Amino acid sequence: QLLDYHRGPLKAVVLEEGAPHSHVAIVARALDVPIVGQLRDVAQRIEPGDLVIVDGDHAQVLVRPSEDVRHIYRRSLLARDARRARYVAVRHLPPTTRDGVRVSINVNAGLLVDLQNFAELGADGVGLYRTEVPFMMRTDLPDVDSQRELYEAVIAAVEGKPVIFRTLDIGGDKVLPYWEQAEDENPAMGWRAIRVAFDRPALLRQQLQALVQATAGHELSVMFPMIATCEEFRFGRRLLDQALARERRCGRPLPTRVRCGAMLEVPALLYQLEPLLADIDFLSVGTNDLFQFLFASDRGSYRVSHHYDVLSPVPLTVLRTVAEHCRQRGVPLGLCGEMAGQPLDAMALLGVGFEDLSVAPPAVGPLKEMVRSLALTPLKQFLDQLTSRQHGNLRPILRAYARDHDIVI
Repeated sequence: QLLDYHRGPLKAVVLEEGAPHSHVAIVARALDVPIVGQLRDVAQRIEPGDLVIVDGDHAQVLVRPSEDVRHIYRRSLLARDARRARYVAVRHLPPTTRDGVRVSINVNAGLLVDLQNFAELGADGVGLYRTEVPFMMRTDLPDVDSQRELYEAVIAAVEGKPVIFRTLDIGGDKVLPYWEQAEDENPAMGWRAIRVAFDRPALLRQQLQALVQATAGHELSVMFPMIATCEEFRFGRRLLDQALARERRCGRPLPTRVRCGAMLEVPALLYQLEPLLADIDFLSVGTNDLFQFLFASDRGSYRVSHHYDVLSPVPLTVLRTVAEHCRQRGVPLGLCGEMAGQPLDAMALLGVGFEDLSVAPPAVGPLKEMVRSLALTPLKQFLDQLTSRQHGNLRPILRAYARDHDIVI
């Protein structure tokens, strides 16, 4: 429903329920629309025509504010505009740390509207294109030609920059109105993503055929979501190879290069890294699902989601382990979860070995400013010491480190 609104008139979203990492929150952030949830009975408390201030940064909703409060927020908006002007000033500068490490900052997208001003973002490419989002906005299943036209438009919009297409991640709370919905007690851990393709392989075959055709003369990078075993990745890779062979037999032009990767979202894959890294061309970590499964914390549940912080020793140790394995095997590693969109969290990711991040378009400027203000070598040394001491929550300590070292967060 959120995607049905026009971006211009839509100024904010207020929810009676919702959680920070739910998909509606992710879409709202991608649209650069403030969103605040967990406001019980808010629909009964706000009358049509009421003036409302929605402060997404501080999770506040002010109904019928006084003129003094309105004046304070007007000044806050002016300060935000000044920050955005700083981001514009650095948008075409490389995101290089003070000690010379080049970090790759990409965008997450799911709609062409996310890419309409792509050149102005100063991003290195698209680290995650959510192919299921256009499917969710239709009333029927798109055929190969329709999908090919969409992917061609994505390639054109980025003007030669790389794009990583994630195959369909439907299921869970991402429902297609024209598609059979599984009755799982825990939909996020049920029939979704690559698991759907096992039972409905034609769906993935058609999508891969469209991707191969759309990227003729370009590089094709495709990754499969929700991979729990190496065999699941090999299944997807076989279908991709079949799509390439089919186009070759028909004498059609092919992509100049094909890269096939997996998303690390299921903790079981952590114990299969060595055989997985031997099969894949790249790995991308999806922290949203990885940590909800790691902590058994439903990302859509406000009651438990705020109990577990990604800036704590366990998740950072997991991420460091993944980064070390990829570095040793020479496998490119990226991260496209929401964790990368917050400058402080992204700073910690750099400290544990991630140098390729993909975020919602509005986060590119703040991340670039943060990267250019830090020295990476001492940060990595600090993170090594910090996680070994097993502090419960590292967020205050990391914030203090950023303040003491003039890192812009």
